[in-house]
Amino acid sequence: MIRITDKISIGEDEIKEEFIQASGPGGQNVNKVASAVQLRFDVNNSTSLPDDVRNRLIQISGKRISSEGILIINARRFRDQIKNRKDALDRLIELIQNAAKIRKKRVRTKPSINSRIKRLEAKRHRSTIKKIRKNVSSAEE
Repeated sequence: MIRITDKISIGEDEIKEEFIQASGPGGQNVNKVASAVQLRFDVNNSTSLPDDVRNRLIQISGKRISSEGILIINARRFRDQIKNRKDALDRLIELIQNAAKIRKKRVRTKPSINSRIKRLEAKRHRSTIKKIRKNVSSAEE
């Protein structure tokens, strides 16, 4: 079991890891060893996630989630497979933790009368500065 929060934990059988060849540094080893990790987590069919967390996870995942509801995380930051596995798992945990946080709704407020007055005075002041900078007409020269 992988512990996400105190209430949410995911079974290791729900996560599938596939190892692929990574691009980038690695010298002669890069063409021989599959060090990159592609982690797949089926969000839609996961029994460990509450419905509200599942919906928020789908929203914040963006293009990392497929049309079938499978979250795909590619980890190829490091040269060795073990570090990439840990990186992919950490990123999955972080995503689910962000989805588990309930965000407060923003309360709309109106600007105060003083702030409105200050804004309009600043606009008038700026306008006068720009009027002063304008070219002098040829009739006045």
